[in-house]
Amino acid sequence: MTETIARTGRCWRGGLLRGVGRQALCNFAGALAVAGFAAPVLAASVPERTVLPIPAAAFQGVQGLQPKDSTPSFPRAVEAPAEAPNVLLILMDDIGFGETSTFGGPVPTPNLQRLADQGLRFNRFHTTAVCSPTRAAFITGRNHHSAHTGAVTEMATGYPGYDTMIGPDTATIGQTLKLNGYNTAWFGKNHNVGDWESSQAGPFDRWPTGLGFEKFYGFIGGVANNWRPALFDGTTPIEPYLGNPNYNLDFDLADQAIAWVQTQKTMAPDKPFFMYYATAAGHAPQQATPEWIARFKGQFDQGWDKVREETFARQKAMGIIPSDARLTPRPAAMPSWDSASPREKKVYAAMMELAAAHVAQADYNIGRVLSAIDDMGQTDNTLVIFVVGDNGASGEGSLRGAFNDMNIVAQSQESLDYVESRLPDFGTWKSSNLYPVPWGWAMNTPFQWTKQVASHFGGTRNGMVVSWPKGIKARGEIRTQFHHVIDVVPTVLEAANLPQPVRVNGVDQRPIEGTSMLYAFADPKAPGRRTTQYFEIFGNSGIYHDGWFASTTPTRLPWSGVGNDMNVLTTKWELYNIDKDFSQANDLAAKNPEKLREMQTRFYVEAARYNVLPIQTSAAERFGEGIRPSLTGDRKRFTYMAGMTRIPEGAAPNIKNRSWGLSTEVEVIGNDNGVIATQGGLFGGWGLYFENGRPVFSYTFADGSNFRAVAKDPLTTGKHKLSVDVVPEGAGMGKPATATLKVDGAPVGTVRVEKTIPFRFSTEETLDFGQDTGTPVDLSYDVPARFTGKLGKIVMELK
Repeated sequence: MTETIARTGRCWRGGLLRGVGRQALCNFAGALAVAGFAAPVLAASVPERTVLPIPAAAFQGVQGLQPKDSTPSFPRAVEAPAEAPNVLLILMDDIGFGETSTFGGPVPTPNLQRLADQGLRFNRFHTTAVCSPTRAAFITGRNHHSAHTGAVTEMATGYPGYDTMIGPDTATIGQTLKLNGYNTAWFGKNHNVGDWESSQAGPFDRWPTGLGFEKFYGFIGGVANNWRPALFDGTTPIEPYLGNPNYNLDFDLADQAIAWVQTQKTMAPDKPFFMYYATAAGHAPQQATPEWIARFKGQFDQGWDKVREETFARQKAMGIIPSDARLTPRPAAMPSWDSASPREKKVYAAMMELAAAHVAQADYNIGRVLSAIDDMGQTDNTLVIFVVGDNGASGEGSLRGAFNDMNIVAQSQESLDYVESRLPDFGTWKSSNLYPVPWGWAMNTPFQWTKQVASHFGGTRNGMVVSWPKGIKARGEIRTQFHHVIDVVPTVLEAANLPQPVRVNGVDQRPIEGTSMLYAFADPKAPGRRTTQYFEIFGNSGIYHDGWFASTTPTRLPWSGVGNDMNVLTTKWELYNIDKDFSQANDLAAKNPEKLREMQTRFYVEAARYNVLPIQTSAAERFGEGIRPSLTGDRKRFTYMAGMTRIPEGAAPNIKNRSWGLSTEVEVIGNDNGVIATQGGLFGGWGLYFENGRPVFSYTFADGSNFRAVAKDPLTTGKHKLSVDVVPEGAGMGKPATATLKVDGAPVGTVRVEKTIPFRFSTEETLDFGQDTGTPVDLSYDVPARFTGKLGKIVMELK
């Protein structure tokens, strides 16, 4: 008030404006001051970080009537806490506990080892057993059902724990760090966008840029062809492989990450960065450059049984597992290596060479990112949390392996003759390859089972390495505390001296369900703080509590695809004391039924608490789009324009298991070539295109079978009506169908499609018009295959 009186006095004496009553003017000035336009209190305050975004600080300057009586002051940007570390989260894909050399496995990972040598290895760290659920938990710090992600996004069902719609009440680590003064970026895989929200129509709330990541460069979905990925820069589709025959996704991601972090630290050297780096390796398709593949020639000729024994011996020698740990036996449903024929051994060994090359190449490129950070002098205060796999190694490649991993969804099986004939194409853009199931089992040494099996550690136990030279004094040590992927977010927050937010963007937050692991960094003997953790995927269930683990016995083989009904009240359970039995080798259920009942009860309490119910055992059946919301709704007629591309299957007309047709008007200029319309690609899909002036309808099944209807003669110059009608032979899934190609209403070609895709053409390739992206539907052409004539509107009709 003293300041107000003084300023009013100056106003009266100075006569600020001629022609205006001095008293009136000074009364106005005084009123401004009383209203808060005088000099404010300049006291600095520590921001309250539990409510985000942090409100802007009060104006710190002076507002007078004229600039000469005023002092400007810009709002200060939110700053991270002093000395907050940079954060790099690395997540690999489908990697088993016993796969990398850092955890005793056969695949050399010197850069993972580099981090372990300057930090810590955790040997009792867990994921959820499949992709999207682990990733949702990884970025939110909540259990995957709490984050609405009880299954992969393409298998969402209409229950709160399974709709895959990460909510605003579970803010991501990207949002939290961004609103606390970090620069944020995400490179690589994103498998957390709902199937029906993944098109260019959005909504984009659950895309990385809507979840707090200022920069996103990667792919949306579970799979990427490493030579021809369907990438996005932010929300814009891009095809960086076009015109670049040597393109490889793994190298591209590292290049992009390095460029981003260099730019960020050059422009704002005092601002910490947060980078989420999610490789596609070693998920199918297991594709690496020829140079990397050549390094592994002959290294897996001894077979999966011997590799598992070798890994087990190394793990004990390295202290990765206790000396009294037991090697669990091969499941009866998996064949021994010795039972394979010489032809099979040749094929199977080659498949594992490709997988190893894929992982080793990714480790190399991660090393490039680490070196870039080191070159900028940032290593010391960069917290790196490297989770080696979002689940255990895969058990989805069939017992023989697969040239096309989508066969599990198509309920198909490739013959050995076919797979052997395609060996030259393995690892190239023409493959979507995945090794045989027993290799996945071997990579999960010493545990039972594989990916998908949340009840056993072969599905959920993943190696984790933490490096933070400034924050961790220990070097090269092992930590044995039981932890889970939900524990990563609270660890980052504690390391950055940040509280867990209680409200973000006006939405009250569900409490973070993870427990910080920071306590274990300094003390290897500290009692574990994660005392209870449930697991559930496809009905495979487990519960950890105070050193004990109870789990269901798997009722469906991971490579079978289709689920089976399960009565959860009568399902067989197993019981393990994992404080004494590291590998779940000694089932105590029969000896200790009371403990088992106690653990089962605890599981159902946790299931009710975290939205696990109802427990669903179906699998590939959930891939059908009809069970989820859709942009297509009940529409039967769809009109598209030439040049519309990258329409994901979840946002496209569902033509599977029904009659459908497509029609358009084309103007033929000459001996035209190129695509009219196509969906999917070389691993399952259909296409309508021109081949030297002749229209062609082509349909490719997941096992490589191709069916084509080809017009006998090229079309004459001028305008023509072109159409195709596809009619299945009866009701049901995957029935044969007849496709009829017509020009100006007259049939010009017919083909019987012996096998049709029942559930899904692809989890990565799209519906395109006027050109093709990704891979062609057959090898008679290659992308982009832009139509050289003139193309009108394209109409698709469901009948």
